[in-house]
Amino acid sequence: MLLLISPDGVEEALDCAKASEHLDIVDVKRPDEGSLGANFPWVIREIRDAVPADKPVSATVGDVPYKPGTVAQAALGAAVSGATYIKVGLYGCTTPDQAVEVMSAAVRAVKDFRPDALVVASGYADAHRIGCVNPLALPDIARRSGCDAAMLDTAIKDGTRLFDHLPPDVCAEFVRRAHDAGLLAALAGSVGVDDLGELTRIGTDIVGVRGAVCAGGDRRAGRIQPRLVAAFRAEMDRCAREFAVVDAAG
Repeated sequence: MLLLISPDGVEEALDCAKASEHLDIVDVKRPDEGSLGANFPWVIREIRDAVPADKPVSATVGDVPYKPGTVAQAALGAAVSGATYIKVGLYGCTTPDQAVEVMSAAVRAVKDFRPDALVVASGYADAHRIGCVNPLALPDIARRSGCDAAMLDTAIKDGTRLFDHLPPDVCAEFVRRAHDAGLLAALAGSVGVDDLGELTRIGTDIVGVRGAVCAGGDRRAGRIQPRLVAAFRAEMDRCAREFAVVDAAG
């Protein structure tokens, strides 16, 4: 399981760099603009320059509307700015066909510029609260549009967590569908250390966090702490070892 950490600017990215041995992907977003709020192109470039070259950078392009052309340009902008993973939050898509249209445009824009970049179709575990596409439809949407990964986050950051909206068995079904489609499966949404056992058990490929590694657990007011990143990774590794033992015995 890969660990994705989301700093909100260059200063926090430098804190991530101090803990780079404990993380796998540095994610650029702007929490003030939403769950998957897009940051500025120059911030993506600065963060790309601030973290070690062997750490890929991901960037969100926003909680996007059903506007394929707009999203395609935003996705290309993230790739041009140095992102290896480009995440599109399908906030304004109410049907799978709309989502496929948006993601197909994003994939074409990104892959024409950089074929090795990874495009991520991102949905929301609390989709029922905002009226967007069903979370379990995401893997098929990603497959149909040529994406590399499917991801779930939470749209409304009100203290509720991923598993509050989708229990582990439903998240496991999401992961299974993603893997069956040949995709990476990423899960986020106020994920904490107590969730790592379940996330490991269900085969999650990428876990995304912010609040869990911020001072006071506050994704907005708190700042990422290298010691908390190290502690989170240590718990990830412990869960992986424990699961490997159980799996081997079973």
